[in-house]
Amino acid sequence: MRQTLRTAALVAIAGGLLAVAGCSDDTASTAAVTPANAQEATPAAPATTAATPAKPAVEAPKPNGTVDVAKLMEPGPLPDVVVGDVNAPVTIVEYASMTCPHCAAFALQTLPEIKKTYIDTGKAKLILREFPFDPRAVAAFMLARCAPGDRREAMVDVLFQQQESWAHSDNASAALLGIAKLAGFTQESFTACLNDKDLQAKVVATQARGQSEFGVEATPTLIINGNRYSGALTAPQLSAVIDSLL
Repeated sequence: MRQTLRTAALVAIAGGLLAVAGCSDDTASTAAVTPANAQEATPAAPATTAATPAKPAVEAPKPNGTVDVAKLMEPGPLPDVVVGDVNAPVTIVEYASMTCPHCAAFALQTLPEIKKTYIDTGKAKLILREFPFDPRAVAAFMLARCAPGDRREAMVDVLFQQQESWAHSDNASAALLGIAKLAGFTQESFTACLNDKDLQAKVVATQARGQSEFGVEATPTLIINGNRYSGALTAPQLSAVIDSLL
């Protein structure tokens, strides 16, 4: 369940930053809720039955590739913003697109638990890198980079929380302006940010570098201490990966 890179990504986007978002996977995965009485309880094993050793609840998933960590951490087109202790032993680099629903689900459902358990305790740090799939994602990332003060992380969170309100809106500009004003933008600073061609080029270059140098082809992609995982991991899966590195 991940968004796959399109070959025509971000061609001639100058003048079309707020065009309709192109998401290659609109289907949401919905977990079915099973009624409590839908399945009979399994009878308890007789007391004389030998106990089976308990297995870990979730095993760490296998990575689908590795990258050179030193190269990964070299300065790119845009400076990395580190969430957590810069000296944390585990480094999570996430490549995401702001219009990707799976990225939003990962940010809103998985990361809060990971932040509480690992990032806030100094065990891991998170770096979010831009990997936009369409002009609206480019615009959203630009606004996050332009956010006043140290509000980039908060801006990203709000953009993911309100993704449906702007990513597929008939008036994305107005929707994004409303969100941007919550972060302290004015109409003037909002327009100036989206007209910053240098910033736009650097956002697109960050995506190109992720694809060409680190094999990123889908979002979200996590690179954890050099191991690459394509697609969103659940909190238990990501916890298992981090625990294996501590």
